[in-house]
Amino acid sequence: METITVVLLMLLAVVVSDSIVRMLPLPVPLPLVQIGLGAAIASVTSVRVELDPDIFFLLFLPPLLFLDGWRIPKEGLFRDKGIILEMALGLVIFTVVGVGFLVHWMIPSVPLPVAFALAAIVSPTDPIAVSAIAARVPIPSRMMHILEGESLLNDASGLVCMRFAVAAMLTGTFSFSAAFLTFLWLAFAGVAIGIGVTLGIMRAKTFLNRRLGEESGSQILTSLLIPFGAYLLAEHVHASGILAAVAAGITMSYAENSAVSLALTRVRRTAVWDTAQFAANGAIFVLLGEQLPGIFSGAVANVRVEGGAGEWWLPVYVVIIYAALVGLRFLWVWASWRIALARRQAAGRRACARVGSS
Repeated sequence: METITVVLLMLLAVVVSDSIVRMLPLPVPLPLVQIGLGAAIASVTSVRVELDPDIFFLLFLPPLLFLDGWRIPKEGLFRDKGIILEMALGLVIFTVVGVGFLVHWMIPSVPLPVAFALAAIVSPTDPIAVSAIAARVPIPSRMMHILEGESLLNDASGLVCMRFAVAAMLTGTFSFSAAFLTFLWLAFAGVAIGIGVTLGIMRAKTFLNRRLGEESGSQILTSLLIPFGAYLLAEHVHASGILAAVAAGITMSYAENSAVSLALTRVRRTAVWDTAQFAANGAIFVLLGEQLPGIFSGAVANVRVEGGAGEWWLPVYVVIIYAALVGLRFLWVWASWRIALARRQAAGRRACARVGSS
């Protein structure tokens, strides 16, 4: 009963947060209001949620990432694939190195591998947060496509950085070749599993529909189960379940073009997925807010035990790390833009020279 009560309370907070945002005179991002409500719930009630990371990831990430991959415009994704891969790989590694050294310099008691692990956790952008925050902020469509594509693909690079930072801390050694091979397995195996699971299920569904007819309820339930199947299978073979869910969603959009579904099924499925996305997105941020008081009190207790600079330095560290993340991202994007501009100008000069010589 207690678990059911907590779930219902979180869903009620999601509904209330949407009403609060629509009543506010200023355009405040919905996730910020939901985080605030979660923190308020934890502060004024005895509700406490013990999060198991594995269960949390399994319940929320596969369907939301699957839906993002399903609905993201494919033309923009493949048109800007170079920029997206550059940010999903290079920017994450660049940020991990920069923030890692910064954390180790600010807090010398934190070993460098631990600082790199912390940086690997906070460096990749979160696709759910990107979609939720940008929903109420006017962002140019191409920039939004790049941000969404980056956030969907940068899991593998961040996860590899974190794994090998932890391994370096435990063993005292680091192997670049092992890290590179692990990254290849995480990325390519995860993508292959996502594509394979989706294509297999869609072909089986088409085969059964042609012989038995289509039933809307089973079709909708099948679409809900696909991301979980891809995620679990990828995690079972130690690949990236997140990339598997994203690849499954992207494949689903192409498979839907070749498969014929009833209009009633498509309408009902869209309504179900919209509701699931709204509830799951909101629940994630409410749970995050509910965890914040406990996280802060635990950090304060650790600082007191270690006898560090004092708990009031914690917000300062947070602000400095956040500013470093923003600054390094700005530096990377600016440098990439300058390099791309220089290449374009050089190509233009070569083209003009060829025309002049001819």
